[in-house]
Amino acid sequence: MLTRRNWLLRLSVVLNVAVIFYFGSLLTVRNGNPEIVEEMPLSGRNLASLDISQTADKESFYYQSASGGSINYPELALLASIQPIAGQQQGSSIQTPVQGTTLRDDSHVMRIKPKSLPSVPVDSSDVASDTSMGSAAAESWTQDKKDAGPTQQQTSTTTTASTTSAVNAGSGGVTSLRPLRELVGCSDKSNHRRTAQRGDYWVLYNYVPARRWFKCDESITYTTHADYTFLDNLEPLLDRWRGPISIALYTPGNDFLPTLTAIRYLRQCGSPLVAELVTFHLYFSSRHVPKSIPHSDQEIDATVNCAVPPTWKNVTSSSLYKSQKKLLYPVNVGRNVARESATTHYVLPSDIELYPSPGVIDGFMDMVRRQDPPLRRPKPMVFPLPIFELASKMKLPADKKELVSMLKNGTAITFHKKVCPDCHTVPKFKEWASAKPKSGISVFHTGKRTGYHLHWEPIFIGTHNDPLYDERLSWEGKMDKMTQGYTLCVLDYEFHILDNAFLVHKPGIKTLKKDPARQVLASKTYSLVKRVILPELKVLYGTRKGCAV
Repeated sequence: MLTRRNWLLRLSVVLNVAVIFYFGSLLTVRNGNPEIVEEMPLSGRNLASLDISQTADKESFYYQSASGGSINYPELALLASIQPIAGQQQGSSIQTPVQGTTLRDDSHVMRIKPKSLPSVPVDSSDVASDTSMGSAAAESWTQDKKDAGPTQQQTSTTTTASTTSAVNAGSGGVTSLRPLRELVGCSDKSNHRRTAQRGDYWVLYNYVPARRWFKCDESITYTTHADYTFLDNLEPLLDRWRGPISIALYTPGNDFLPTLTAIRYLRQCGSPLVAELVTFHLYFSSRHVPKSIPHSDQEIDATVNCAVPPTWKNVTSSSLYKSQKKLLYPVNVGRNVARESATTHYVLPSDIELYPSPGVIDGFMDMVRRQDPPLRRPKPMVFPLPIFELASKMKLPADKKELVSMLKNGTAITFHKKVCPDCHTVPKFKEWASAKPKSGISVFHTGKRTGYHLHWEPIFIGTHNDPLYDERLSWEGKMDKMTQGYTLCVLDYEFHILDNAFLVHKPGIKTLKKDPARQVLASKTYSLVKRVILPELKVLYGTRKGCAV
């Protein structure tokens, strides 16, 4: 009996000591011991950030400061950007590492210095307050003397300052952070040079790549097509776009070398933005392969004489190899090559003679980050820009206010007003033109390709998820965008027409001219579309009331 009492006494002492140690540890925590986490954050992303930071410590990774370092874990920057809750003690600050975008510049790697990460506001609205890198094409650079092999161009990770979006999580006032790439669901793409067949065509993808490579959530790529006689439009286009351009050039037979010379001239003698922002793809029919194709960087970048006029000067369309061989221009092959090669999630497939209003990239990306109500709708969507023509020798309008003034005095008209007025007039255009101009870009009206706009051929900002163009159609045969428009209609796309954003054609108003030879081709194309392509589309996508080619 005595022995049992002694054991109970000893057990009681041990329990009391354990209780004392337990309360002592709690007091230590509440006195601000930085080694113990008192309460884990509610956000799953922040939990992941803590796990990653601990793992990084264990593996002895080293991070440089935000003044020029690299980032392997963008979640750390997200965690560091959260404002402390009022009354909560702030611990030691976390240095936010930031990596710029890799540039290809001969034998060097160059990095763009991103702007600093702003504080994230906590309020009751859906808000986006990060800094866009979209149009900051030529801002300050720092040079890193490493070898710029093609694999290094793809090593940079998300620039948190340009991809973070703050979205209110509910009535509780809790703000969660989502990177823009997560918001739009994109991943980075390679810009490696490669050669591949595409139907009857050989394509030299990224044959002359831009020095700057863009992440998927960093900007919008203007994708376009041409032959080398249209390359005089590239610099005025760049001057207003100030962002990445992907261009596919048709180069059959003897047109290849003059095209390459024109590219060299633009990169070496023209605006520095050409070499920095424009990626050139070349394509030609397997029946019209050029006699020789340079392959090494040294051959492709051979020096040209800038004192000599560029190859597109004093050349007529009839002197082209394409014209001499009576080849049709495969416009949709070029459109698809340029679009599919863009490394950004958002793309603006357009024509090289259509110049955008300044500030489209920043304004549109800000709108995406804000997640304005039209963008939250569940249906697929694209964002058309109204298009206009200008009288010859007119100065391009700097903004919507100037454009509306030109519409009133007759020096500007809606695109193809004298050729096909139904093809390019956006829904609610009169209201768009009469609305008071405002700053920024937003959705003015949501339209459909039905009714009066049954044959509308919008040019829009979209994504890689949108239907491609039918490559059996040529420029000469017309109707080259109609089948894509039909597919968008059947898939119930919404057309969110942008306010304060527009395209203007190179000055000179088009008039309807009779071309008997082209009319024959147009009749054949119409028959191809009605008898072959449209039945295929109905099988593939189904039908919808009000949709037509």
